[in-house]
Amino acid sequence: MNSALEELISIQEAARILNVNVQTLWRWDKNEILKAVRVGTRKGVGDRRYRKSDIEAYLSRNKK
Repeated sequence: MNSALEELISIQEAARILNVNVQTLWRWDKNEILKAVRVGTRKGVGDRRYRKSDIEAYLSRNKK
């Protein structure tokens, strides 16, 4: 699939799906546990978005 066409979700939606806090996602991004995609130009770096496919892969790798 072309990454430009992948479905992206907001950091708030990703946090809800993963049942974690937004700050946890910031830390995971920094530690390369679950990398965010930057979109837009807000504050010169853009907003964080997450690929839905990355969220699904993370969930299947970390089933409890």
